[in-house]
Amino acid sequence: MRFAKLHALGNDFLIVGPGAGPDIGALGDLARRICERHTGVGADGLILLGPDPGPPPVVPFRIFNVDGSEAEISGNGLRCAAAWLAWSGRPAPVEVLFRTAAGDRPCRIISARGPSFEVRAGLGAPLLASKDIPFDDGRVHDRVVDYPLQIGRAVHPVTSVSVGNPHCSLFFEELPGRGERHQLGSGIETHPFFPRRTNVEFIRVVGRDEIEVRFWERGVGETLASGTGSAAAAAASMLKGLTDRKVRVRTALGELTVEWPEGGAVSQTGPAEFIFEGDY
Repeated sequence: MRFAKLHALGNDFLIVGPGAGPDIGALGDLARRICERHTGVGADGLILLGPDPGPPPVVPFRIFNVDGSEAEISGNGLRCAAAWLAWSGRPAPVEVLFRTAAGDRPCRIISARGPSFEVRAGLGAPLLASKDIPFDDGRVHDRVVDYPLQIGRAVHPVTSVSVGNPHCSLFFEELPGRGERHQLGSGIETHPFFPRRTNVEFIRVVGRDEIEVRFWERGVGETLASGTGSAAAAAASMLKGLTDRKVRVRTALGELTVEWPEGGAVSQTGPAEFIFEGDY
């Protein structure tokens, strides 16, 4: 099986192109084996791209986490997939529409320099109602902002949205250490109020146009970056009135930009880089 490895700010993916993937049903098991960092290739997720029925380019997109679960979408994964299409010349589109479980998502190559690309991805309008996230505490909420969520013996105010997958954001004056992030992240991911589990973001607001974020991804654990997590963290900051509608998101390895115009859809612009390709 031919694959390529790419990363977006350290969030790494293995991409299998049209016709190169296995004709089997056990894709979750394949994802677990190939994404394992000691006995496999190593990655946060496996992306399978279907054949392009275009024009215009419309590419089926499926993504599996390292634990074998299938996710609806990945912002960084979309940008990596667009970069791979451009790098491999299959064809080399400036724009491509990915067909994901969360709906169609457009990507545009902004610039390219060797194996490094700058890509803009459209992530649609965030879903704010509790039934759409989903978030279920037995009541109906138009928005889930500063909700008092009990984790262990502590109560944390959380803000939750969906950008095609569920997210839960927490705000801090200083970002918590790795141990605390792991404890909170794992506890919130599997909290019974999130029937599909959830991704978790730890946010420090730097200014009206900048936030710093660390990420706990559903089905993966701590990751160096997250595209939908960055979008959700920015949206949560905007909903709380802490930032403007365009913000830089500082991750552990770099930055990307998230925009959410009033009444519009979220877009993000950030890097994606080809690392290598091989046979598994």
